[in-house]
Amino acid sequence: MNKNYADYALIFKSLADETRLKIIEMLSNEELCACKILENFDITQPTLSYHMRILCDSGLVISRRDGAWMRYSLNEESFESIKELFDNINIVKSQNCGCVDEC
Repeated sequence: MNKNYADYALIFKSLADETRLKIIEMLSNEELCACKILENFDITQPTLSYHMRILCDSGLVISRRDGAWMRYSLNEESFESIKELFDNINIVKSQNCGCVDEC
């Protein structure tokens, strides 16, 4: 399996913000229009647009125009990819590696 770690890095950078994490949680329940998302924050519409652009550019969120409104939902494929990445990480307890100098 060929992994694009640059894409993963972009995803994790986009998640490294409290506001964007809350938006992700909100979208996990349903598709929302920008106005409904904005109601949950004390930020301006341009600031929300900035956060949504980062989430969309990372591939975590999908946007669609519905008349005058923008609607946002989670990109299921991106989240499945993240889950797969973590599912393939094996945690190994620290052991003496046999080096001349102890690690």
